[in-house]
Amino acid sequence: MMIDLLAKIHWEDILKNTGFIILKIIVILIVFWIAKKVGERFIDHTFTKVKGKKAASIGRVHTLERLTKNIFSYVLSFILIVILFGIFHFDVSALIAGAGIVGLAIGFGAQGLVSDVVTGFFLLLERQMDVGDYVTLAGYDGVVEEIGLKTTQLRGFDGTLHFVPNREISSLSNHSRGNMRALVDIGISYDENVDNALGVLQAICKRIKEENELIIEGPDVLGVQTLGSSDVVIRIIAQTVNGEQFGVEREIRKAIKEAFDEHNIEIPYPHQVYVHKKEQERDA
Repeated sequence: MMIDLLAKIHWEDILKNTGFIILKIIVILIVFWIAKKVGERFIDHTFTKVKGKKAASIGRVHTLERLTKNIFSYVLSFILIVILFGIFHFDVSALIAGAGIVGLAIGFGAQGLVSDVVTGFFLLLERQMDVGDYVTLAGYDGVVEEIGLKTTQLRGFDGTLHFVPNREISSLSNHSRGNMRALVDIGISYDENVDNALGVLQAICKRIKEENELIIEGPDVLGVQTLGSSDVVIRIIAQTVNGEQFGVEREIRKAIKEAFDEHNIEIPYPHQVYVHKKEQERDA
């Protein structure tokens, strides 16, 4: 089958006009590059105006901008391939007609691609996530950098860029919608006065609430959360601006450590008790 397809190419015409064909290909590639740059600049300019009008959130605008660039790139690449086939007088209809088993195999292989595109379409339509959102999907945590027709790019907190096929996104948790919760558990020794520790923690929370504008509600001392093996665990909770919960938690922990040092409240380390049994000597 492949031999028949190759036989349909007009090799004599190609060999006679090799220099002209090479020049033509170079011109086409230059035009393709210029069209790509002009198109991307036009897209950037258009979405810059949209950002200025504040018709949508910044994350949503970035998402649609990158998706538009992807679609534009795919369409332009397809046009380039068709033009190059035309230069070599390649009969595309003959390829389609004679594909047979190869076409069937490609069809089965394309099922994954179709699934990626459909899933990506619904992700965008339902606004499940936008560029810049902190999400959990397909077993990864990170910040969305790009939502494409085939894959979603997720930047992990260790710097790793994950390329996740859209069809693998069976469930998605978006941590960037609404206020977030800052939660701190702190342990004190069993020998400490719990009411005294609670009073110190309440004073810390009151001061942090007055100083930190990123805190929406709280922080509040909920009280004793658990009785651990070597400590009494007290829980503090607050509502923060989206994405700022980790910074608030760090600030609360630092303030607690300084206050406990000042009031001589012990934060215990885990204790372990070892029991050693000595065998009694047997009577002779």
